[in-house]
Amino acid sequence: MKLAMFSSQPYDRRFFEEARAARGDAVEIHYHETTLNAETAVLAQGCAAVCVFVNDVLDAATLEVLDGLGVKALLLRCAGFNNVDLATAARYGMFAARVPAYSPEAVAEHALAMIQTLNRHTHRAWARVREGNFALEGLLGMTLHGKTVGIVGTGKIGLATARILKGFGCRVLGHDPYPSPAFAPLGTQVPLAQLLAESDIVSLHCPLTDETRHMINAATLAAMKPGAMLVNTSRGGLIDTVAVIAALKSRQLGALAIDVYEQESALFFHDHSGDIIDDDLFGRLVTFPNVLITGHQGFFTIEALREIASITFDNLDCFRRGGVCANLLPAL
Repeated sequence: MKLAMFSSQPYDRRFFEEARAARGDAVEIHYHETTLNAETAVLAQGCAAVCVFVNDVLDAATLEVLDGLGVKALLLRCAGFNNVDLATAARYGMFAARVPAYSPEAVAEHALAMIQTLNRHTHRAWARVREGNFALEGLLGMTLHGKTVGIVGTGKIGLATARILKGFGCRVLGHDPYPSPAFAPLGTQVPLAQLLAESDIVSLHCPLTDETRHMINAATLAAMKPGAMLVNTSRGGLIDTVAVIAALKSRQLGALAIDVYEQESALFFHDHSGDIIDDDLFGRLVTFPNVLITGHQGFFTIEALREIASITFDNLDCFRRGGVCANLLPAL
């Protein structure tokens, strides 16, 4: 059996080949660095399955091409599936499965790293010390102990983040339309309006849906505690970037840490250091000293990558054997 992997990087090959060897799996994997879309789908010629990541486009046009090539399985090596037209996939009778959770602590720990980096200005201190500048002016932070942190989305990653922040001695608030009982020992479930009004730090851990798209907008930013920090390690589309820039300029938003960006597909996972980046919104964001951006690396740990590869192979086994797959995406 042949599988075409899109948006692949050297680390994908490393961990998938490691998993394939450990399992003795005979699947033939064709690695493609390019993103999957209707134009590049032809690279899946001769393959029964494709393996895709967060910025691959599986819309109706792409799925039509894949169906014509005989592709019958869509294997997502990520948790989010907002980039898949599930109704069209179901119409073509395609098997679609994801990796619903992979080392949630990896993303939670990255969120905490971003909070502490931005709060204590360690990135700026590192640059100063290398130049022989040991002045502390401009590096003032706050003590996290005793501060209120709002966790929007109390799924596995949100829970992992809450556990870490509770360990720091923070007061933890949570909001989720489907509250998790596991959150009760960690904090207090409250309406979103209360969470925004009381939190010194707001951390987003939500899937991207029609309901959550631009949930952080001009109105919700205005409802936040003045000077609060906003952290997003989930999906870029949760944030209205134009509104966030306005809130930063007005000082209503005190700091912003993002590992995801709404238009990241044109930027992230590739080296653009020699290119002119013509995304004006992104360019504006990087001018703020109180904004920290990383390139969707929250998941990027050895443990998470091994888990992603392992679960993807489990999903592939379900497709080949026709067994029940716990990670099957719902047909819409």
